[in-house]
Parts: sequence; C-alpha cells; structure tokens
Amino acid sequence: MHIERATKTKGDIMEKEKIIAIIPARYQSSRFPGKPLALLNGKPMIQWVYENVNRVEDIMDTYVATDDVRILNSVKDFGGKAIMTSSEHRSGTDRIAECVDILKLDENDIILNVQGDEPLIQKEMMQDLISTIKDSESYMGTLKEKIRNTDDLENPNIVKVITNIHNNAIYFSRFPIPYCREKTEKIDLYRHVGVYAYRVFFLKKYIKLPESMLEKAESLEQLRVIENGYTMKVKETKSISMGVDTKEQLKIVEEIMKREMK
Repeated sequence: MHIERATKTKGDIMEKEKIIAIIPARYQSSRFPGKPLALLNGKPMIQWVYENVNRVEDIMDTYVATDDVRILNSVKDFGGKAIMTSSEHRSGTDRIAECVDILKLDENDIILNVQGDEPLIQKEMMQDLISTIKDSESYMGTLKEKIRNTDDLENPNIVKVITNIHNNAIYFSRFPIPYCREKTEKIDLYRHVGVYAYRVFFLKKYIKLPESMLEKAESLEQLRVIENGYTMKVKETKSISMGVDTKEQLKIVEEIMKREMK
C-alpha cells in the first residue's frame, strides 16, 4: 500500500520534518484515578515520563496533553510544557490530534505518542520508536519486548503482540498469543510497549476511522489500524520498561527505581 506524502521527495520530507513527543494524560481512570500524579520516589509519575522522553536529542519538543488543571499545573511546576485539551476526547489519540492542531504542525512532522504510565521508558527505547517511522513505509510504528515473567502471560493488563516476517503487526490481544497447542513447543511471546510513532497526515486520517469491531472486543485502539488494512511496524526493543495500570504495579516500579538508584 503506497503512502501519500505532502511533499514530493524523501529529501524534502527529511529537511522539513520535526519530531514532537506528546504524552496524553487524564486524571480520571477507572482502574487508577489520579495515576499521572501518583508519586514515585518523590516525583509524580508524569514527571518521570516527561523527563525520560525529553532527554532524547532527536525530539524537538515534548508536551503533556491533558484535560485536568491538576496535571497541567504539576507539569508547569517541574518546568515542563503542557497543553489543555477537551474533556470530551474518548482516547489519547484524539487528544494528541487536538494538540497537533493547536501547534499547527506540518503534515510530514513525526508525532511520538508516549503513554503517561511508562515511567521506566528509556532513551534507547525512544530511539527504537523513532526508527520505526523515520525510514519506514509503514503508516505507524510501535515497540515490543520479550515477556520474561510468566505471570504476565495471563495478565489482561499486559497487552501481547504478534508480527509477520516483515515485522508488521498482525494482532494485539490481552490474552496470550499465539496459542501453543503443543506444550513442548518453545516460542517467545512479546509484550506490547504502549508507545506509537506516526506522521501528522496519518494521525488525521486515523482519528476519522470508525471504531472497529476488534478494537471494541479487546478494548485496544491500535487494532483499528490493522482492521482497516494499514501497516504498523513493530520493533523489538532490548530496553526493559513496565507500564503502570494499577497501584500494585506502581509499587513494583518504585522498587525497580530504588534498586537502580543504588
């Protein structure tokens, strides 16, 4: 499938493009209300994410997109950039799209969608993400990492991903995939790292696509891309991260941080 470009040559694109990271963060969460402001070793979680992302040299600017003044003020307090967005958005992608309009970004600029609950995200991981879209013919890019903890396999909060031989996503699920019928068969399973890369022109197309059947079934927005026939490049990252969906996971991340600080 050919990708439409706003400019004629790859050289033109490379000269004009900017890389902008946007971190959607809302206060209300059914599983963990106030999660972006939850303290990790004395700093709100959103600050850990922001600072880790913002230290990547290729990223021109980093913004937090929120609909809550408490998060807005917290970001400003630690010296970050934040944009207030509508409270009517159903997804972080919609929130990011509003930011893109506010910032008046070019059609070929690259947007990095970084979830506000990935406080362990590392510089190398962000560089891996940028590589999925920088020189790729895919519409989107994202990351995966090998599952090392067997408890994660049955945890519906840990999203799994499978890819084809071209490293494009086939499917995402909250359940272990693929299913190994022969239990003696040894196969690596991968966790989806909830970060995305896309150019502005595709983001605008993406948010206009109707909510898909698979997206509704799994409650995973990225399935809309696959179900509508667009390719999503998936790169395995060697960096180890961990998303925070519950207070229990917050405690685990805090322990990891304490060990790394010693």
